[in-house]
Amino acid sequence: MSGKGSAPRPIPDYKTYESNWDLIFKKEPEMTWNMVEMDVLRWSEARGIIPNSTSKAQLKKAYEELDELSAAIDTRNIVGIIDGLGDVLVCLINVAALEDLDLTGCLKAAYAEIKDRKGYMNADGIFVKEQT
Repeated sequence: MSGKGSAPRPIPDYKTYESNWDLIFKKEPEMTWNMVEMDVLRWSEARGIIPNSTSKAQLKKAYEELDELSAAIDTRNIVGIIDGLGDVLVCLINVAALEDLDLTGCLKAAYAEIKDRKGYMNADGIFVKEQT
């Protein structure tokens, strides 16, 4: 995680992920999203992020991580994409916690809002909702 104006963080070596590939991507019933979310929250609390940061600061960090994710997508760097998606999710979990919410509840609310939405895919590959 690099700050604005600082040198970019080195891209993790593929071996970092390869050695844990089964753990990371294998669908194991005992490792649910909620369990990972709680692990992230414990990690954030142990490092003083939850008690000392703000949702605005964590959102700013998420923007920085989105920039790194965008760069990884541009270069088709799968390790960078994995790292970027994970980092953005960590930041969003922290934002939700700092707002006394949980990201799963936010996702459920968003899905409930869009599940019956109609629209079309534009030329740029973006879904445009039908005006009601």
